[in-house]
Amino acid sequence: MKRKIRIGNAGGYWGDDLSALKRQLTGGKLDYISMDFLAEITMSILQRQRRQKPHLGYAVDFLGQLEECLPLICKKNVRVISNAGGINPIGLGREIITLAKKLNLEVKVGIVYGDDISDKLYELTAAGEKFANMETGEKFLDVRSRITTANIYLGAEPLVKALDEGCQIVVTGRVTDTGLTLAPMIHEFGWAMDDWDKMASGIVAGHIIECGAQGSGGNVTDWQEVASFHNIGYPIIEMEPSGEFVVTKHPNTGGVVSEKSVKEQLVYEMGDPSNYISPDGIARFDTIRLKEDGPDRVRVFGAKGKPEPESLKVSMSYEDGWKASGMILVSGPDTYRKAETIADIFWKKLDYKYEQTRTEVIGSGSIWPDSLTKGEANEVLLRFGVRDQSFERVRDFGIALPTLILSGPAGMAVTTGGRPKPKQVIAYWPALIHRARVTAKTLCLSTDGEEKFHEINFPVRLGRFTEDIEFPEQPVKRKKFSGAKKEVSLRDICYARSGDKGDTCNIGVLARSPQIYDWLIEYLTPDKVKKFFGKLVGGEVERFTLDNLQGLNFLLHKTLGGGGTESLMIDPQGKTLSQALLQMNVKVPVSIIPKPSAK
Repeated sequence: MKRKIRIGNAGGYWGDDLSALKRQLTGGKLDYISMDFLAEITMSILQRQRRQKPHLGYAVDFLGQLEECLPLICKKNVRVISNAGGINPIGLGREIITLAKKLNLEVKVGIVYGDDISDKLYELTAAGEKFANMETGEKFLDVRSRITTANIYLGAEPLVKALDEGCQIVVTGRVTDTGLTLAPMIHEFGWAMDDWDKMASGIVAGHIIECGAQGSGGNVTDWQEVASFHNIGYPIIEMEPSGEFVVTKHPNTGGVVSEKSVKEQLVYEMGDPSNYISPDGIARFDTIRLKEDGPDRVRVFGAKGKPEPESLKVSMSYEDGWKASGMILVSGPDTYRKAETIADIFWKKLDYKYEQTRTEVIGSGSIWPDSLTKGEANEVLLRFGVRDQSFERVRDFGIALPTLILSGPAGMAVTTGGRPKPKQVIAYWPALIHRARVTAKTLCLSTDGEEKFHEINFPVRLGRFTEDIEFPEQPVKRKKFSGAKKEVSLRDICYARSGDKGDTCNIGVLARSPQIYDWLIEYLTPDKVKKFFGKLVGGEVERFTLDNLQGLNFLLHKTLGGGGTESLMIDPQGKTLSQALLQMNVKVPVSIIPKPSAK
């Protein structure tokens, strides 16, 4: 058994830096590289692609990267795992074999599939699967006839089978981001699939690096502390058989790996920290411990886990009408009054009652709470959006937008490059399926013509775990503060990160010191957060505490305009909302305010 394995990430989404794979290969020693291409709506994009070109349906960028990097992968004996297979992993796998032969390389390619159940939905509902919407509770029968894709989130197990067969490249359909990283650990260290603490450790590691450079300095609140973003190093996990691991990056690269940067990534899209659910187990993020382990090195340990869920998540998409958006450049003087007048002219011109409309004045603070709007900009982008079941109404929106330029206030210009065209809305439908009805398949191909096939079922395992975890710090004694207070921004005492889960925005807020956390946990309530954001939050605000990370995790429900491709918002993923919350003014005890050098 190896003393440790080094797993690097080289891509956090389809559209990430195409040079990352080569830079990870040349930057230093790695045993594995994982690459994530699939956002929750990407399968629908690939489905449309395959309708036009049946041989496609996978992330073609990955094949292009391999054309350059496959010789280096073989030379360095690095194994690459990616979900770039999309809805056609077999097609991608066979293309890789063809490429390897063209390059005179001997390669084994593992293909993981079985996640696509779009042609079995009627059969499965007849067998008792409800497929109710996990977020809204809506009944599946209302949308079943409009479903375009339906893919189960598979776990690490079928990938392990491909690695056991000696595959150097493994491509998959819908597999969890964390599963791509966990599989090499199970393969190398022989971890039992029901050792929930080990599974939790691998899940946490996968979560830290699944978003590429966002885990090594990208998007950090204290971005001024990052020496350079040029040639940013992508994150690397050094995993040990015990489940402890170090987060790092290659030397002489940009970005940063610090306790703060890792904490920010941990709270990204977290949800309930005591129940981070994956097909391979449930990780308790409220048990994780972090420790600086040298420059650009953070040790992570203490992760506890619970048994895998009885059901697996199914990511579905369905056709849900049309939408369009367009922008007008508006310049001063009286910029905001002009924008208000133009918006009034435009919506009266259309004279339709659309299913949903949106007007945003980009540059005035429209994506933030009204209380943060300061001063008047010299120019803004006036952005309009509509969504409706009628193609004709959405088309008429696009026809009307350019007509504003010659019939309104001075100082306007169209920035959309012509008439906005209707785009079909592909809505997201998350559901559950019992794991007993799931069968994954692993096909191993070789350049010498050999093929091996395996089927993997997903039994319900109980295994070893502790339901009630005793934390060393409990019972927690919160420090009480008195004395002089000073008004500062929340940013002065905290840092944060936000992201999306459907129509819910997750904001993780992390204290800059234990004393600040003791104050923060009493002060920053769900009601205060909801009041701060005002009309931007349409639902309730939930709060979870993270004593181990000295942070709070907030879920802002009904905040993202439906989320994903349904939303008309310019920031449908809520990426900017953490930075908005950090602008909140708070009165805090002077004794806990960090000195400038401590930030």
